[in-house]
Amino acid sequence: MHGLCIVSHQGVKGLDVQRGQWMTQERKPAVVLIAEDDQEMRSLLCDELYDLGVSIREAADGDEALRLVLDARPSLILTDLRMPAGGLDYISRLRTFAPGVPMVLITSFGDPQTKADAIAIGVEAYFDKPVRLSELRGAVRRLLGPALDGKID
Repeated sequence: MHGLCIVSHQGVKGLDVQRGQWMTQERKPAVVLIAEDDQEMRSLLCDELYDLGVSIREAADGDEALRLVLDARPSLILTDLRMPAGGLDYISRLRTFAPGVPMVLITSFGDPQTKADAIAIGVEAYFDKPVRLSELRGAVRRLLGPALDGKID
């Protein structure tokens, strides 16, 4: 595993009416899995999503991404298409192991057919590289929705 870019826990205070005391509960941040074989691009993506307050898990190839998904279900998957152990078969496996988890696909080797195939598999957002980072952030915000505000457990 390549580690974490950021873990953000925000405290929430509330009044326990029965005890008359203030309590603090931890909010669990949304978890974004970034799968990208290019270390510089992966670092750029981590930096770009840093201030959304998400916890980021990193994978350098498709096999590592699948292992991380099996270990703990992320809130969103942001993945490159063409990387070691990548491709549309990899995207299909991710969808099988993480049903309902929004997926954002980025690629340097896309074409209209690749985009159509990816969307048919269940990719919610598709970006050609070079990625417009503001558009990518907007897609991540839209797909995570209320999870960005934190879930109280």
